[in-house]
Amino acid sequence: MAGTQLHIAPIGEGLSLKARAYEALKSAIMNMNIYAQEAELRLDERDLSQRFGVSRTPLREALAQLDQEGLVRIVARRGIFIVRKTKAEILEMITVWAALESMAARLATKEASDAELANLHDLVDSFSADEVARQMGEYSDANIRFHQAIINLGKCQLIAEMTDKLFFHVRAIRQRTIFEQDRAKRSIVDHKEIVAALEARDTERAERLVREHTLRLRDHVDRFVEID
Repeated sequence: MAGTQLHIAPIGEGLSLKARAYEALKSAIMNMNIYAQEAELRLDERDLSQRFGVSRTPLREALAQLDQEGLVRIVARRGIFIVRKTKAEILEMITVWAALESMAARLATKEASDAELANLHDLVDSFSADEVARQMGEYSDANIRFHQAIINLGKCQLIAEMTDKLFFHVRAIRQRTIFEQDRAKRSIVDHKEIVAALEARDTERAERLVREHTLRLRDHVDRFVEID
C-alpha cells in the first residue's frame, strides 16, 4: 500500500545523473499516496539531493522535466510541490477510466484465454467481505492490480496507453477511499461478480458491471471526498 511520504533510495550507476535522478524521483512520486489527507506534497531540494546522493544541478534538471510533465509544480519563491488534481479533474478521470476499463472488459470476454481469466481469482478469492478490515493493505494492493488486470486482458494497446496516463491519480484516489463507507466490502462482491461474468463470456454483463463499479467510485468521490 502506498505511503504518504517519498521513499528515496540512493541513485546507482548507469544513466546520466540527471536521468537517474529523474527516474528515481518519478518512481518515488508514482508510489506515493498523494491524496491521503496527511500526504507531504512539498519537496525540499536540499533534502532530496542528500537522500539521492547527487548534486543539486542534476536534481534541478530532473525536477524541471517533472514540472513539464505535470507531476510537480515549481513555484518561484515558494518551493516545489507534487501536483494533485482538483476534485473536478479527478471526477473526469474516473469517468474516462470507467469507459475505458468497461470496454477492456468487453474485449476480454472475446480475447482473453480461460487460463488468463482464471488468474483473476488470485486477486479476488482470498478476500471476504466479512474479514476485509483485517486485510486492509493487502486488499488495497489487490484491488489496484485487479483493475490493471482487466485493462491488460482486453489486449488493446491504445486502451492500455490511455489508462496508463490516468493510472497514477486514479490509483491514488482508490487507495484513499477503498475503506470509506464500506466500499471495500462492496468492492469484493463486485469483483467476484465481474470475474463470473468474464468467465461466462457474458460480454454485455461484464462491460456493465465494470462500468457501474467504477462509477460508484466517482459517486463516492463526488459526495464524500474533499481535495485541497
